[in-house]
Amino acid sequence: MNLSVPRRAAALAAVTAMALAGLTGAGSANAAPAAAAAAPDIPLANVKQHLTDLQAIATANGGNRAHGRPGYKASIDFVKAKLDAAGFTTTVQQFTSSGATGYNLIADWPGGDPNQVLMAGAHLDSVSSGAGMNDNGSGSAAVLETALAVSRANLQPTKHLRFGWWGAEELGLVGSKYYVNQLPSTERSKFSGYLNFDMIGSPNPGYFVYDDDPAIEQTFKGYFAGIGVPTEIETEGDGRSDHASFKNVGIPVGGLFTGASRVKSSAQVQKWGGTATAFDRCYHSSCDTTSNINDTALDRNSDAVAHAIWTLSAGTTTPPTGTVFENTADVSVPDNGAAVTSTVNVTGITGNAPSALKVDVNIVHTYRGDLVVDLVAPDGSVYNLHNRSGGSADNLVQAYTVNASSEVANGAWKLRVQDRAAQDTGYINSVKLTFP
Repeated sequence: MNLSVPRRAAALAAVTAMALAGLTGAGSANAAPAAAAAAPDIPLANVKQHLTDLQAIATANGGNRAHGRPGYKASIDFVKAKLDAAGFTTTVQQFTSSGATGYNLIADWPGGDPNQVLMAGAHLDSVSSGAGMNDNGSGSAAVLETALAVSRANLQPTKHLRFGWWGAEELGLVGSKYYVNQLPSTERSKFSGYLNFDMIGSPNPGYFVYDDDPAIEQTFKGYFAGIGVPTEIETEGDGRSDHASFKNVGIPVGGLFTGASRVKSSAQVQKWGGTATAFDRCYHSSCDTTSNINDTALDRNSDAVAHAIWTLSAGTTTPPTGTVFENTADVSVPDNGAAVTSTVNVTGITGNAPSALKVDVNIVHTYRGDLVVDLVAPDGSVYNLHNRSGGSADNLVQAYTVNASSEVANGAWKLRVQDRAAQDTGYINSVKLTFP
């Protein structure tokens, strides 16, 4: 920022529907219909892994990810690679500031009404004095994981979804101003809302909601009310993050914030816990590393990001066709150790498995290039899905198609995972089999 958990879908949907009643209207984000699909719980481990990767980028590039420095371009490349793999259409936009080339990253999810654009964004740059993990790795990572959740869910929203990561925010909102200034007025008029997330994991957090577009504001307030967390209107950095670039040209805006250098009052300590010190004592400092993050705040706010995207885009999730069997129990994968399995018990299917058995794999791991992943049929036949590919990328979230027509369908199918190299860890998050 530039200053110069279990799923709760049903309850949150009800709260939001009531909060948004009567707030629809031209030029605003508008309330979602009651039938909108519930947002998924955003895995905190995934968001934190993105932060770990951004920290590694900063460490390898002089300790920061600032505009004009190699760490910033590496951060753009990191986020872009994940979005490209998830099916987004990405665009890197270049601009010049302070004699150096800057970059914005824009990612569009296919589909939705192109005349109703809902956008979420965060600035990706840090100051030159540190890695910028709260400011603003936290917002960048949460927006990234929400975008990946959109892909995993195959979300089909009514509105067109767009995500953005801005450069040179710390130099005066340069990247987002450039993006907005390049938009013709006809394109600006298509925006139903822009959601901004800047510093959402402060170590001594408060829960602040931007006081801007009423529908967006009430969507966030409704989410936090649904989980019993009080909120306040954000004032410390109002107008000093990227939402101002959009607001200044008439686009409805909103967002979240957990506090920067201002001191938490005694009343706020009673409300949220913590201490009567700065919300973020490492604001714009070298100590703004991955240890400068409050996990509870990051988790709550990441879920709030997804809740707003699902609600305000009036999205529906396309259910898989066929019969689905799933195991969502976590199974730890030992570092350079023995193989482990997650079992999916299939019943009620007549005859053999299909020639196009869909296998959805979700493995949280810090280095997927260490992993060998197999699907083991009930009779012990092995179908290799992943064999130590993907290099240094983290996590393995992918759908595979297996010709299992020679196998009897019913029985205990197993996802078998083995880590065959040292120094990286993870766990099986879920495995799902879909029989068409």
